[in-house]
Amino acid sequence: MSSEAFETITLEGILAPKNLYQALLKVEANKGSAGVDGMGTGELRKYFLEHPGELTDKIRKGEYKPSPIKRVYIPKDNGEQRPLGIPTVIDRFVQQAVTLVLSREYEKVFRDMSYGFRPNRDCRMAVRKAMEHIKDGYVWVVDLDLRKFFDTVNHSKLIQLLS
Repeated sequence: MSSEAFETITLEGILAPKNLYQALLKVEANKGSAGVDGMGTGELRKYFLEHPGELTDKIRKGEYKPSPIKRVYIPKDNGEQRPLGIPTVIDRFVQQAVTLVLSREYEKVFRDMSYGFRPNRDCRMAVRKAMEHIKDGYVWVVDLDLRKFFDTVNHSKLIQLLS
């Protein structure tokens, strides 16, 4: 993978008004619970109107620090509890702004047969594609669920690869 493939990933691209607006719409649409600060997704737009440019200035100056994650546990079908981390809506907004820019670039190099956590793809589409392969004579389908992947991945190595 060459560095030229990702030359459009810049801080200014992430902080572009159009990208930030798309990030705001996504966070509002996703809803979700409040993080440690108690701010809900319905309050995010008002916050930005009352604090214009504050967040982007902090990001540009390298002063932005994500808030702690709120830990909650949700029940699983087998009776166990699954830990879930809930970022603040401001942190979700920043993550979404970065994700939008990264996704546009990474989508160019992902293989068409990959479906996990990709825009405009879901498990039903993956199953339909697997059924097409079966009709074509293939007999194996690989479905991976990497349990606790993000809890156990080497974050330093991941950041090194992404940079």
